[in-house]
Amino acid sequence: MADQSTPNSKMKWLRIGILVLIAVVIAGIFIVKSMHNSANNQQTGEQNTESVEEDSKEADKTTVAYPLKITKTDIEEIKAYGVPTVIDFGSDSCIPCKEMAPVLETLNEEWQDKAAVQFMDVWKYTNGVEDFPVSVIPTQVFFNADGTPFVPSDELATQIEFTMYSDKTTEEHVFTVHQGGITEEQMRMIFAEMGVE
Repeated sequence: MADQSTPNSKMKWLRIGILVLIAVVIAGIFIVKSMHNSANNQQTGEQNTESVEEDSKEADKTTVAYPLKITKTDIEEIKAYGVPTVIDFGSDSCIPCKEMAPVLETLNEEWQDKAAVQFMDVWKYTNGVEDFPVSVIPTQVFFNADGTPFVPSDELATQIEFTMYSDKTTEEHVFTVHQGGITEEQMRMIFAEMGVE
């Protein structure tokens, strides 16, 4: 009899082992599916967040984030824009400024999500020009996306004349300026170097 109970006992343990193995496999499948669903939900959530952000950006494009005409300037605010920026200091009544106006309007609309293209009438808003090296109009002042002064490549500097200004005390580069009228092609060349296309 002892011989017969051993095979039955072995069969019984084999059946229990198989049931445990099946339970472990089912639990494993459940865990893997849960992890997969969790990852998908997280990815879907991220996509939804991205979708909301893209929708928000689309909405921002319809509202002007960076107005063309400004009445005051704040260097710290300009540095905080987070996009390449140009401020054209001019006047609504100067002839070269009037010639540039369509260029500024076109680029301001086109680059709303990529760059800030702004204009200030220095005769109407005299306080806005105080912190900038403007001696003639029009004068454009360029900033990189990180708020630092734009530094043109040597090649660009041979095609467009820039003036670099440094702080008298620290000798730190604080402004990159172009004086006089500038064409749309030249403006596009400058902004292409700042990563805007």
